[in-house]
Amino acid sequence: MNIQYTWLDWGVFGLYFMVLAFIGWYFNQTKSRNTNDYFLGGNSMPIWVVAISVLATSQSAATFLGGPDQGYQGNMTYLATNIGALLAVFFVAIYLIPKFYQYKVSTVYEFLEVKFGESAKKQSGYMYLFGRVFASGARLYLAAIAVAMILFGNISAQSVVFAIVILTALGLAYSVIGGIRSVIYSDAIQCFVYISAALCVIYFLLDAIPADFSQIITALQEPSNGQVSKLTILNFNLDFSSAGVFSFWSSITGFVLLNIAAFGLDQDMTQRILTCKNAKDGVKAMIWSVVLVIPVMAIFIFIGLLLYIFYQRPDLMQLSDSNEIIQNFDGEKITIFMYYILNEIPSGVKGLVTVGVIAAALSTLNSGLNSMSSVIIQDIYRPYIKKSNKQYSDRHFVIAGQFGMIISALFLASMAILCFYWQRYTQMPLLAFALSVMVFSYSGLLGVYFTALFTNRGSKHSVLASLVGGALITFSMQPYVLNSLHPAFAEVNIGFSWQLCIGTFCAFIICCLGKQSKKVQTEFNKAINA
Repeated sequence: MNIQYTWLDWGVFGLYFMVLAFIGWYFNQTKSRNTNDYFLGGNSMPIWVVAISVLATSQSAATFLGGPDQGYQGNMTYLATNIGALLAVFFVAIYLIPKFYQYKVSTVYEFLEVKFGESAKKQSGYMYLFGRVFASGARLYLAAIAVAMILFGNISAQSVVFAIVILTALGLAYSVIGGIRSVIYSDAIQCFVYISAALCVIYFLLDAIPADFSQIITALQEPSNGQVSKLTILNFNLDFSSAGVFSFWSSITGFVLLNIAAFGLDQDMTQRILTCKNAKDGVKAMIWSVVLVIPVMAIFIFIGLLLYIFYQRPDLMQLSDSNEIIQNFDGEKITIFMYYILNEIPSGVKGLVTVGVIAAALSTLNSGLNSMSSVIIQDIYRPYIKKSNKQYSDRHFVIAGQFGMIISALFLASMAILCFYWQRYTQMPLLAFALSVMVFSYSGLLGVYFTALFTNRGSKHSVLASLVGGALITFSMQPYVLNSLHPAFAEVNIGFSWQLCIGTFCAFIICCLGKQSKKVQTEFNKAINA
């Protein structure tokens, strides 16, 4: 099918791309003088814009399109995971952010160099890059699928690849020169755009539903299919399967670990916090981002709740029977929100929703580009150059950072294209692997950092063993892995939040098996007293 755009839709497109062009032009006027400017914004970014940027980075096109599915198929228990986020923020604020500022790191993995030596920094950087290529590449693919459906009316190879190229080129064009400053300010714009699009959808859904608001609330509290109230937020059932991922117990265990990793160990999000003036401002930005994500996620879940009324409650829609819904597009299973966009969305809002999908995709893509480049240059390239005893200017490393972003963009685009072909022509679940791969990386990273923070154990060898072991242990609990070992194992169903708990614990034990050398201990004590 092909969505017809009106002049108003094209006007929205034009305005959006003009704003992107202005951002690129404005931040490209002032060239970054050194890597601190390029990767950390000179530690001068305002708290409010950093908070919004962290919020935008944590969202993605998968959230934009998948968030409504949480409300449509389930309830509001996903919001309870923010309990874990709040607990994690206090941990990161107390144990990690102050140390990052104390040691003046530009990537979070430089802290491990102080504790375990240079090899630990590189190993953790490689683990992050591996996970980020898969995770961000998969999210780029999902966004490209949605853009191809909306813009081109099909998901042929040509259309999807073209959508991937468009998204990658757009993201790179306005951020490669200006560095993290342009990324952060553009994130704020992107966040405003996709939230505005979501609010417009809510307005038109409420307008299309004949029932008044009190009737809608009553219907959500008492679903006709016998489910529990769709307004349920806290679920106290102890369920270790994937069905119990959003329970209260999962929120205060696995989701705490997940958010510690996201806010404190993942360069993708932590880099933004490090652009603030000091640790105190960084902590404030982080807390505000967690507070802001609650109403934003509630907006997308509420869209799903309204879509439930729209499609599943013909009595409130004043219809004799509900319409048959086939959530399928050219053989591709689509979310309920995408189904609504393709079939029901009112004229004049199509352009804004399309722009919302693009904005959500770009906010995640750009963060990945700059953070990957910072790890490539600061943790891998700079130490390599240092060994050659050659002197290079700060400008050299800024230019290297720009090339690092271009290289990162090529890797992410290639990964997105690989996801397209792999999903269609093989039976291996590459997409499922790619979307969960950061959990594999987080297990090892959490084990290593807990060892560094709370013990005097660990060595460069046990760090590597912990990173690899944590990833493999978590990977071994995936359904497609268990099924490949023996069909009987396929019945084992462990939710990803519980997988993270198990993987982190094992990685911590592995890392503690190593013993620090006296040389590393001496250098660490010197760094503390410096």
